[in-house]
Amino acid sequence: MLLVEGDTRISVAIKYLTQSTWSHSALYLGVDAGLGLSESGEPNVLIEADLQEGIRALPLSYYRHSHTRICRPVGLNPEDIERLTAFALSRLGNTYDLKNVFDLARYLLPTPPVPTQYRQRLLAFGSGDPTRAICSTFLAETFQHLRYPILPLIRMVPADDPDCADCTRVAYRIRHHSLFTPRDFDASPFFQIVKPSLAPGFDYRQLAWEDRPKQQGPAP
Repeated sequence: MLLVEGDTRISVAIKYLTQSTWSHSALYLGVDAGLGLSESGEPNVLIEADLQEGIRALPLSYYRHSHTRICRPVGLNPEDIERLTAFALSRLGNTYDLKNVFDLARYLLPTPPVPTQYRQRLLAFGSGDPTRAICSTFLAETFQHLRYPILPLIRMVPADDPDCADCTRVAYRIRHHSLFTPRDFDASPFFQIVKPSLAPGFDYRQLAWEDRPKQQGPAP
């Protein structure tokens, strides 16, 4: 999947609320997903939830001038990929859920003065309409369709081991998909972060720096 640093008003608001670089997210499905061609004739390989157009398909070049980051799920087999792709494609054409944006703002802001663990109960979880979504909640729902972890709630529970009465085990619980933001995929330990790496033989001395403008002396 692709995280994007947007520059629209709502992107700036999301970055402020989440204290993160990332304000948008899109899912890469590839040319075999059958997303058709863009207006420029390029194959659509991304699917995302857009504020105006809802869930739509895009070519990779749409974000060629954006600051992006790749987050790659680990261990998906062909059957998993097929299920994930089918679920995402079934949401094409769904509309954007502005109410979910406001609910997220209520959840993330420090007001009302309620502990974070209880703040979720104050939310209506978006519009409640399954045909609506925002970018991160759409992708969270897609991955959770496979029960693939993003940032699950973790707690220790009794191990139920007859030979060890005091033993415990880790139990995972899925968070509601409407509470996820683009930042959560970056923070998740279950996604591999893919960043550009240095080419073999890199030599910083060979970089073609632009000459700095000559400093003007003080005016007479």
